[in-house]
Amino acid sequence: IYEDKDVIVVNKPSGMVVHPANGHYDDTLVNALMFHCTDLSTINGEIRPGIVHRIDKDTSGLLVACKNDYAHNHIAKQLKDKTTIRKYVAIVYGTFDHLFGKINAPIARDPQNRKKMAVVEGGKEAITHFKVIEKLGGYTLIECQLETGRTHQIRVHMSYRGHPLLGDELYGDRNKMNIKGQVLHASVLGFVHPVTNEYIEFESKLPEDFENILQKLRISEKL
Repeated sequence: IYEDKDVIVVNKPSGMVVHPANGHYDDTLVNALMFHCTDLSTINGEIRPGIVHRIDKDTSGLLVACKNDYAHNHIAKQLKDKTTIRKYVAIVYGTFDHLFGKINAPIARDPQNRKKMAVVEGGKEAITHFKVIEKLGGYTLIECQLETGRTHQIRVHMSYRGHPLLGDELYGDRNKMNIKGQVLHASVLGFVHPVTNEYIEFESKLPEDFENILQKLRISEKL
């Protein structure tokens, strides 16, 4: 959705892996970027050129990639210093008795299941701010803003608080609505441009499948 000689901002679809890994060598975002761009930053090596941050395979939405090492280092520092704006929209199980919240709970690899992350004492600092957007019967549409960017952070934090994401079989219950993957969308991304030093912000509308789930829940609530 945006491109210049230093950065490229893309709207990743749900179901696409960001970079090649075991079991996923083709049809990744990196494959697409390498086909589209002749120049990508080299800091993360041949497997992850241009990639400065990631979103999960089944999470849709905004992600910035860098075309040179200077831009990569600049944006990586912003991520480390917590100055970027990253907002996500999600549907979670349950209802809240408050409209705003902050989850400050450290995250590390789950000692009981190496495929998962978990809130673990002594883990890396992880902070998620959230607000209620809409109540949907036994579900809630929320917006989350990341202060840190740990693996599966929103999914882990919301499950930890008793509100796992709809469709998230790894951190939630059995998938009652037969949804493929967690209902999570990276809707807003803002950062200071590494060359112009101007703050730029992008917004992505909810994808069609997310909107369809919302409509079904709204209809069910009225019945």
